[in-house]
Amino acid sequence: MDDPSQLLEAASDFAHYPGVQSDDSTRDFLNRFPFPLIINALQTQLDVPGLENTLVACLERIFNTKLGASLIPQYMPFVQVGLQADSQAVRSLACKTVTCLLDNFDNDYKVAARLIKDFNIYPLLLDCLINGNEHVAAVAMDAIKKLAGFPEGMEIIFPSAKRGDTDLGIIASQCSSLGRVRVLALVVKLFSVSRSAASTIYSLNLLKLLEAEIRNADDTLVTLSVLELLYELAEIEHGTEFLSKTSLFQLLLSIISNNSMESILRSRAMMINGRLLSKDMTYAFLDEPCVKAVISSIDGRLQSLEPSDTDESETALESLGHMGSSIQGATLLLSGSSPAARHVIDAAFDRQGPQGHGRQLAALHALGNISGETRSENNIVLNAEAEENLRRLIYETASRSSKLTPSGLFLSVLQQNSEIRLAGYRMISGLVARPWCLMEICSKQEIINKVTDPSSETTKIGMEARYNCCKAIHKSLTHTSRVSADPAFAGIAAKLQEAVGMGPYLIKKHVEAQPVVMTAERF
Repeated sequence: MDDPSQLLEAASDFAHYPGVQSDDSTRDFLNRFPFPLIINALQTQLDVPGLENTLVACLERIFNTKLGASLIPQYMPFVQVGLQADSQAVRSLACKTVTCLLDNFDNDYKVAARLIKDFNIYPLLLDCLINGNEHVAAVAMDAIKKLAGFPEGMEIIFPSAKRGDTDLGIIASQCSSLGRVRVLALVVKLFSVSRSAASTIYSLNLLKLLEAEIRNADDTLVTLSVLELLYELAEIEHGTEFLSKTSLFQLLLSIISNNSMESILRSRAMMINGRLLSKDMTYAFLDEPCVKAVISSIDGRLQSLEPSDTDESETALESLGHMGSSIQGATLLLSGSSPAARHVIDAAFDRQGPQGHGRQLAALHALGNISGETRSENNIVLNAEAEENLRRLIYETASRSSKLTPSGLFLSVLQQNSEIRLAGYRMISGLVARPWCLMEICSKQEIINKVTDPSSETTKIGMEARYNCCKAIHKSLTHTSRVSADPAFAGIAAKLQEAVGMGPYLIKKHVEAQPVVMTAERF
């Protein structure tokens, strides 16, 4: 094409059309400018300003239509060349084209897999992942994840006969540190596809790549990146089952207990453990001594921290709160003669001014989790030992404070700023399922006034937290016969009932306009 101006103008209009491009409009465009013409211009007219980016954007819109996607198999050589292009924009387009191909094959994955094999696409996607810029690496990973979504694709990624150019273990050993992190990110992404994919990854020992990178703690940034990937693994539904079979828990424990480690690494290790132990299913795969060792390591860290270590202290408390979300975790946190939950309770009611705000906030939310605010109704109350320790620790904390009683502590929390109040509502919602806490709440009229006051909160999340707290108190009151039968609490019950009936978004009563009589202004 001697004069690309017409193509450039038409491609720009097509690429930037504000609506969804239809198959008809795509067909009209391709009748004017056939694929070979566009591809030739993309390969030979690079000196024309803006042409490459415009054609890439245009082709991306074309391939996202049903008609365009149906034409991809005819132009697989272009995809193959595009994945090896020097231009990052063209590489990105080629990766996205592979994703479009897999998205639009109407479940005929055998044909798609044959095309991927015949044109050697998967090794080229790996090269884009490792050597491309950040955007190219991301879209290459998306394409590989899409390929892993069907059995024929999994066979390409993890062939029965290993190949050096696709073996993730070999590739990782030959990469730069950035390349290794990207390969590990791909392992995590593939792990999340299905339990079957996770099982394959585990059987191929690819999780050991993460272990090896954590053990090699020479580069803090790389170690932190790998810990972030472990955090993603911890959130995958079937992650715990396979992680519990590795030495990753022991590695995380060693990081938490290592005083010479960077604080940010210890913090991340604590959060990963907290996330893993927040799930009830975790306890089916981990034995109790292992869980106790995790809790003990965080307990020890909290004891050794200086007052200035606020960030790590907040993270440790938050981690304990995550563990306390599960009934098994909460029970273990409140077990023994010196329960680890004592740190949470001490910090929850310790007002240290602005510098202690984050620590108190983290502790209040953690106490809300431990006390059962996030658990189902049947799993709120713990065993006798844990419940007694919870009650004892709160009363002991109150006796050491100027408030003297738990009700005084609760009221103090509800008199602070909105963030603290919201966490306080959550805490009370969980604790009030206990009769001793219900008595404390009902003995303090100011608390009842706070949770039933329609004007106490102005944000949606604050209104909902207050309302949920009000509901929890009312529910506990009506279910505790000894308290509900006491005439002294009849007024409180009626006030709570009225507040619950009005819903979370309480509106002030309508006030009629009143005429105002005043002296007329004179000029």
